[in-house]
Amino acid sequence: MRQALALLEFSGAAAGILAADRLLKAAPIALLRCGTVHPGRYLVLVGGTVAATAEAHAAGLDAGGALGAVIDEVCLPDPHPQLAGALGGERLAPAGEALGVVEVGTSPGLLRAIDAALKAVPVDLVELRLADDLGGRALAVVSGRLTDVQEALDLARARRGERAEWLGGTVLPRLDDTLREALAESTRFGDCRARQPAGAETGEG
Repeated sequence: MRQALALLEFSGAAAGILAADRLLKAAPIALLRCGTVHPGRYLVLVGGTVAATAEAHAAGLDAGGALGAVIDEVCLPDPHPQLAGALGGERLAPAGEALGVVEVGTSPGLLRAIDAALKAVPVDLVELRLADDLGGRALAVVSGRLTDVQEALDLARARRGERAEWLGGTVLPRLDDTLREALAESTRFGDCRARQPAGAETGEG
């Protein structure tokens, strides 16, 4: 059975919680995650069959739209497996020759962009972060061959949607090995351990 994901971003918790209630009552879907993110917005992530997810997504849009509270939204039939896995907490080590970093202004916009890129270009999704600890931004890291990573970033920029501001895209053709190890763990500052470059020696005072 075909599955789908929908992510809705609202300007505040009051409208977001109301919309979540309406969409959950509209169709038999799974509430995968919901809650507040910076800067005071509210995200609702749901999944289920294509028909049920589309119905719930429409109900959430109606409820939030009536309040003028919809920041952005996306409904993805047949999301790429790596995207679905990343939303569940999976991550891959950056194994390709090049690394690409994408930042956009909304979480639904990032899902729209990365799903399109993964389906069109043979790159791997290293990490996906939606708004938390990012001041409302959304971040994705991909790896692969240099030409593929560049194509993925170009496609992500084109497919992010009108509501998602493009905040940055960077391609690193030859990633430093020490940084590669750090990014294999996380892009979060608090998760990064101190590392010495390969072959470095520490001396004592």
